[in-house]
Formats: sequence, C-alpha cells, structure tokens
Amino acid sequence: MKADHPEILFISDLHLSPDRPHIIKLFSRFVNERAIYAGALYILGDFFEYWIGDDDPADGLESVFTAFDTLKKNKTPVYFMHGNRDFLIGSDFEQRAHCQIIPDPQTITINQQAVVLMHGDSLCTKDIKYQEFKTLVRSETWQKMFTEKTLAERKSIVASLRKTSQSETSIKDEVIMDVDRQAVEDLFHTYKNNYLIHGHTHRPDIHQLTVDNKAVTRIVLGDWYEKGSLLSISNKDDTGDLDYKLESFQ
Repeated sequence: MKADHPEILFISDLHLSPDRPHIIKLFSRFVNERAIYAGALYILGDFFEYWIGDDDPADGLESVFTAFDTLKKNKTPVYFMHGNRDFLIGSDFEQRAHCQIIPDPQTITINQQAVVLMHGDSLCTKDIKYQEFKTLVRSETWQKMFTEKTLAERKSIVASLRKTSQSETSIKDEVIMDVDRQAVEDLFHTYKNNYLIHGHTHRPDIHQLTVDNKAVTRIVLGDWYEKGSLLSISNKDDTGDLDYKLESFQ
C-alpha cells in the first residue's frame, strides 16, 4: 500500500462485458483520473459479468487490461476478490492484471481499525437456492468438468445460467436477495471487526449497528450499471477513526 497517497479505494459489481462498452470506458477513466493516485485499489468481486476461465482471450476487454497496466506503471497495488460471476479467475489472470487475489472474507487494518472485506453473497443466507448453487459451482468437481469443455461450450452454458438467473431473480422476494441481519451480526461477533465492506446486493448504503454492545459499521458498495460507485477511505488519518465516503463516478 502506498502510504504517501491520500486514499484507499474499493469497488465491486462492475459486471464488465463487451456488451457494455460505456462502462468499460468509465472504468478506464476511473483508473486514469482516480485510481492511479490511490494508495491501493480493492475490487470486491463481480468485476466481470462472467469469467469462463483464464484461457479465454477476453476479446473486447483489451482496454480493461490496459488500465491494469496503467495501475502497475503508477505502482498502485490492486487486490482482487472473487464474486459470484468471476470465481474462475485464477493465477494467469492475476499475472495479466498485475493484481493479488485475496480470500473472501479478508481482514485488513486501516488507521488501527479492523476492516473485513467480502463480496457479500455469503451473507444472503435466506436465498437457499442460490447458496446451494454456489456450493455446486465452487466445488473442484464442477470446476474441473466445466473448464475441460471448449470455450464455445462454456459460453453456451454461461448464457443458459444467466438466463435462468435473470428469470429466478425477477420473482424472488427482495428480502431473500438481501443480506441476513443475523449473518451480519455473526460475522462481526466472529471477527471482532469494527467495519464490514461488501458488494453483491447493489444497494449502496452505510449501516450503523450495535453488536456485542459495540458500535460497528457495514458499508455496501454500489454497482456500475448506470454509473460508477466507489468507497474512498482516507489513508492519512492517524486519529484511529476511519474517514470514509461513498461516492458516484460519472
């Protein structure tokens, strides 16, 4: 982390795809206007709309990797966490994008505060069907079967899964697709953290809670469907508090 730079940035749910070139351009501009000056950039999952394996040449996403090259040239560390759309990203991508893959959850310390980072889908415990599907596709058996198929076959499977997901999401109760409060409280209890940052739900907000008689904060990152969304945290505040701000980027 570049200690002499004023802020640490967090983003998630960009869902980058050649089908949405305006968001790819927005990400490139975000990198050149903001991220290259940051102490670090954390990407908390669903960076891509889908990722079918590191052997995919990722046609149409060339400028995304150019942006990663720019971050490397400016010595901005990039930390990447898997989401539910891009969990097949591996070591080849890690090298190509000059980033470091981090586990979900990941605990970091900023200004003496314990901060837990997550994609956020594991907190949606009421969505039982999704959690069962996640267990299936994260298994070594399923991933081995999937990645042994041709790129064309994998793209066809993903297209079918996306269509099914869109259909099911349209009829699911909003409460089911949001995080479960008890799951959130359990996480704060387990990790003894003061802050939780996650994405996935596409509901940017700052939630103040009390867990174990302690005030804690849950910060939810927004998606990049219509405009950019980011969280900035000051990298120069030595008071022991976090100076943070949820922002839009357009």
